Order: sequence, then structure tokens, then C-alpha cells
Amino acid sequence: MAGDRDGVASESRAGERRDPDALMRRAGVRGDPRFDQHFLVDDRILDRLPGYATEIDAPLDHVLEIGAGTGALTDRLLAVADRVTAVERDPALADFLRAEFATEIEAGRLTVREGDALEIDLPEFTTSISNLPYGAASELLFRLLPAKRPLVVMLQREFAERMAAKPGEEAYGRLSVAAAHYATVEIVEPVPPAAFEPPPAVESAVVRTRPREPDYVVPDEAFFLRFLKAVFTQRRKTTRNAIRNTAHISGLGDPDAVVAAAPAALLDRRPGDLAPADFASLARLAWRDGEPTER
Repeated sequence: MAGDRDGVASESRAGERRDPDALMRRAGVRGDPRFDQHFLVDDRILDRLPGYATEIDAPLDHVLEIGAGTGALTDRLLAVADRVTAVERDPALADFLRAEFATEIEAGRLTVREGDALEIDLPEFTTSISNLPYGAASELLFRLLPAKRPLVVMLQREFAERMAAKPGEEAYGRLSVAAAHYATVEIVEPVPPAAFEPPPAVESAVVRTRPREPDYVVPDEAFFLRFLKAVFTQRRKTTRNAIRNTAHISGLGDPDAVVAAAPAALLDRRPGDLAPADFASLARLAWRDGEPTER
């Protein structure tokens, strides 16, 4: 049993959380920046992460963790959640998690999924709490946000600021609009490099999202996101030119028809100055008049 190794049994009986440094020793790893491996080892931050979900009464029936690593956060999640699914792409670490948490797995409280979270089918979940791999954070968020569930995620601080940015701010972009479309976003804690082993070269931050229904409608979710991606590739251009120049990305067959139908008040501004509702309005026109190739 995993609980018989290096004091794990006594930790569990005492109701204490597993020590992140001890977990790394038992797993025989130190992290590798080449593979985007930076293990969160600050006990105080690890202990606070689940609390950011409980503060907003996020449902903890089934918590999804992406990038479980050696299980330091997994351990904290098991203390508050009914059930946890931990996704880990490193086969050796996935094996370690199965051994380390054998008791919890046997009890049906933990499932370890080995594989890339961008490629495998993610389970239905009620809340996701994760220290996301920074290199894949954007793509992972575009998988998580449409599920419309509360999220507590550790991100590169610059990326977190982009996620929470408002129209007209330098950091505002495609991610800002998409995140605001699905949720309210707040940065709840800055995190220094020293909280990780090995320390990353950047500052980090914890972001919390709460699902929301926007006060506008979009014609099709996939098309809306594709339209955003296209227009923001030319964020320094006017929106008029951005729509015309990116039909190969948005899939518009007739971008000029969209430009002809849209208000000049929107077209004359840059994408970085438009609110999510403005993009929704343009996306509706593009869906109606632009002859999108995918419906």
C-alpha cells in the first residue's frame, strides 16, 4: 500500500496534508522546465487553493485537476471534494499517483487519468482546480471555459492579466473576450517563482472564474470563438480591415458583405477597443451575411 511509505500513513491518520517536498522525494523527481514541469511546493498556497472554490460555494461533487504532478494539490482537493479526477500526461507520474493514492482510488474517491488533457475526453465535472501547465494554458482554458463550471487555476501572471483585462487595456485580447463571454474573472492571488520547484522565470497568479450567461446572444459558439481568433490576429488594424483580411481564419466566404452591413462606429475602432457584446453583434452579422463555410 502507498500509505505505508515514508510516513504517508501517519500523515493520513493525523488528518494532515501530504508534504509537497516529501511527495517529490518519493516520486524521485525535481521538475523539468523543458517539459513545463514546475511543481507547486508552497504549503500555504496549496492549502488556500481549494478555499477559493469554497468561498463562492462552488460545487465540489466532482473536481477536475489538470496537471496533477506528484499529487500535492490532489491531496488538498481530496480533503474537500466528494470525488476527484486527476489528469497527468507523464506516465511515470501517473503511476506514482496510482501508488501514492491507492487507498483513495480503491475507495472510489480518486480517478487518475493518464494522457494529455488537450487530447483525451475530459469527464463531466462540477469544478476544476488546477496548476495548469503554462505552455498549454490557453488551449486548456478554451476547453474548460465552455463547460460553464467554476474554475480556480494557477497561471502565468501575464496570462492571468490578459484573461481578466477590460476593453481598451493593453492586455485585452481574444482570451479576455472569450473568458468574459463564459464567466466573471478575478485574479485572487499573485504567486512568486519561489513557490515552485524548480522556480519558473515568470511571476504567477491564481485566477478564479464563475460561470455567467452573457447579456447578448451569439449565432454559434464555435463560430464566435473562431471569429474572435481571426479578428485579433490583426488587433492593430481597424476592425473593418481585420474582418476583411482574416477570412481564411474565420471561414467567411464574403467578408465584404459583413463590412457593408456592420455599423461604422464598430468598424472604425480597433478590436482591442470593442466589448464582448460588440463582437457578438459583429458575429451575428457575419453568420447572417458572411457566408461562413462551416455551419
